[in-house]
Amino acid sequence: MLTWLTENIATIIICAILVAIVAAIISGMIKNNKKGKSSCGCGCADCPMSGSCHPEK
Repeated sequence: MLTWLTENIATIIICAILVAIVAAIISGMIKNNKKGKSSCGCGCADCPMSGSCHPEK
């Protein structure tokens, strides 16, 4: 087991970094969604799907 870990340590570290980056992105998207910000980054005035993205409360 220790041999396998030492042979694959670079792959393990890279995968851990990628998982952390994806988790940070998803966390940021969830926080923005709770604040009412859109994920597309453009205005909703001319968007035909604005009713489904931002339902009226």
